[in-house]
Amino acid sequence: MANLAELSKIFPSDRLLTDSDSLAHYGRDWTKLYTVRPLAIVFPESIDDVQRLVRWARANRIGLVPSGGRTGLSGGACALNDEVVVSFEKMNKILDYNPTDRTVQVQAGVVTEQLQHFARDRGACYPVDFAARGSAHIGGNIATNAGGVKVLRYGSTREWIAGLKVVTGSGDILELNRGLVKNATGLDFRHLFIGSEGILGFVVEATIKLTSPPQPSTVMILGLPTLDAIMKVFRKFRDQLPITAFEFFSDIALRHVLSHAALTPPFNTPTPNYVLIEVENPDQRNDALIMELFEASVNEGLVLDGSIAQSEAQAREFWRLREDISEATAPYTPYKNDISVTISKVPEFLAKTDAALKAGYADFEVVWFGHIGDGNMHINILKPASLNRDQFLSRCKGVNKILFEIIENLGGSVSAEHGVGIVKKDDLLYTRSAEEIALMKAIKAAFDPDGIMNPGKVF
Repeated sequence: MANLAELSKIFPSDRLLTDSDSLAHYGRDWTKLYTVRPLAIVFPESIDDVQRLVRWARANRIGLVPSGGRTGLSGGACALNDEVVVSFEKMNKILDYNPTDRTVQVQAGVVTEQLQHFARDRGACYPVDFAARGSAHIGGNIATNAGGVKVLRYGSTREWIAGLKVVTGSGDILELNRGLVKNATGLDFRHLFIGSEGILGFVVEATIKLTSPPQPSTVMILGLPTLDAIMKVFRKFRDQLPITAFEFFSDIALRHVLSHAALTPPFNTPTPNYVLIEVENPDQRNDALIMELFEASVNEGLVLDGSIAQSEAQAREFWRLREDISEATAPYTPYKNDISVTISKVPEFLAKTDAALKAGYADFEVVWFGHIGDGNMHINILKPASLNRDQFLSRCKGVNKILFEIIENLGGSVSAEHGVGIVKKDDLLYTRSAEEIALMKAIKAAFDPDGIMNPGKVF
């Protein structure tokens, strides 16, 4: 308790929580696989608070776990071994807006949707977007290099970070790149922190690039007969239209969403597979070409049915059919895999994985969906009622071995956008070489000599 007594000199009682409910709430992310055991939860309000906390943690050899919106799915924000959880929810200010540079400076706890609205109100756009936009923090987005549904058009978070202010595991403040467009002065540490999952230090502020508002768009859902048809349709539409999103979900995924929410099926007769396509379409100038490509796809047997949103409200409902999948399947304790391969290898990956899962795990209900236009798929295995949690996890590890060997042979990644955290750290060698992992450990040691920053994550 002496350690906490010292900590209370940095954080007053309303910003230092140790009650069981708070420990359980802030000590975990959306992962439901671990029993959490944090020592305390703290709420810094300034960079000075974070620096003092890191110095205290170094002196007491206590780990620090960063916490944002806790929407992660890799266990990256789980505190399992008496660490102090550092919640950035009170560092939630938008600090500066520069219309000339078209940048905005924010604290780490700013919610993604808050930044999107701020940009929209100023005639600009922050284009990184995903279903958890209303709760995920910018700091967490940066720590995992969040992607989402518009990567095909705008790229991941990395593309939109003009500068970072971080506190390292040594307690030092680093200002990285400072918003510069061009900066050829050696190693760009900004990019080490993006996607680092908090193992080097904590992002406390970020300078975010904005862009022009998106063009008016058309949203459609197409029903496909086979997995093999998906990428053929993708190539057909991508080669002739300015696609901003190309999302895939299976009939099983759609059934779960429809049973969970009061939404309307996209068409009367179900199909085995669905793709949601969003196309830039100012002044409806692409209407004729959209219909031409749809009819050609039907004639070639690639598409069984389709529906085009006739209003913004219907477009939002179409998006919900895709974005509500995680919420709809959450009660079934899904085991989640978030993987990627190069776009050209998607058909081979789909065929091999589908065959392997059907052959070895016919009793599992597998929910497929994902940002398939950029090679990223989410494979969710739902727990059968006949298995307890430990039995289910054991079986899923067998699935992982098959799945990750396919990914390794195709040169893919075992984590496309959720990060490594705890869940994937034992599988890192499927994607990263032993030499790469050794270098990552050496880089961590340079920034975090005492190993206090999000310990036990990534490797």
